[in-house]
Amino acid sequence: MNTWTWLAYLGIDPDGWAAALLQGALVTLEISFGAFAVGLLLGLAGAAAKLSGVRSLERVANAYTTVCRAVPELLLILLLYYAGTDAVNLLMRAIGVGDVNVNGFAAAVTVLGVVQGAYAAEIIRGAILAIPYGQIEAGRAFGARPSLVFRRVILPAMAPYALAGFANLWLILVKDSALISVVGYSELLYTAKQAAGSTREYLHYYLMVAAVYFAITAVSGACFREIERRFGRWMPQA
Repeated sequence: MNTWTWLAYLGIDPDGWAAALLQGALVTLEISFGAFAVGLLLGLAGAAAKLSGVRSLERVANAYTTVCRAVPELLLILLLYYAGTDAVNLLMRAIGVGDVNVNGFAAAVTVLGVVQGAYAAEIIRGAILAIPYGQIEAGRAFGARPSLVFRRVILPAMAPYALAGFANLWLILVKDSALISVVGYSELLYTAKQAAGSTREYLHYYLMVAAVYFAITAVSGACFREIERRFGRWMPQA
C-alpha cells in the first residue's frame, strides 16, 4: 500500500492539508536520515584525517570543520544549495553534457550532511581520544591490521562516548531540516507555510508542526536512551 492508500485507510483525506503535512513529515525524516548518514561518513573521514598525523590532511580537516562551524548554517545551506548546483552545471557543460536538473532531495541531504559532518568529526575525534590507549595497543600487539583494529576495537569502544553527541546531533539535524524550506523544497515547515497561507490559519498549522517536531524529538530521545543503556552495560560505573 502506498502513502495515499494508508491515509485513506486511517480516515485522512488524501487531498487535504493534513495529508500534505503528514507527507511533509515523512520527507523531513527522509532528509534527516539521509543527511545523518552523510554526516557520519564525513565525520569519520574528518576525524581520521585529524588523528592521522599527516599535516596536509589535518589542515584540510581543520579548515572544513572551522568553516562549517563558523558560518551560520542558513547561509551555508544557501551557498551550498545554489553554488553547488551551479558548480555541477559548470562541470557538466565543461565535459559537453549540458545543464542538468539537480534533484532537490539529493541536494538537501548533501547540504545538511556536509554541515553536520563538521560537528560529527569533532564528536568522533573526542570519542576516539577517550578510549584507553591500552585497548588499541592490545589490538596491534595481536598483529591485527589497522583496518581490523578500527572495526573491532576503536568503533565499538568509542560508541558509548559518542552516543550522547550523536543524539544531540540528530535532534539538531531534525530541526535544521526546516531550513531547507528557504530553498522551496516541500518538507514539513514549507508545507505548513503553504497550508497557513492558503487557509489563513497560521497559528493552527504552525502549532501542528510544532507538535510533530516535538513528537519526533520525544520518540528519538527515547530510542537513543535505550541505545545508550544497552551500550553502557559494559562501561565502568561511577
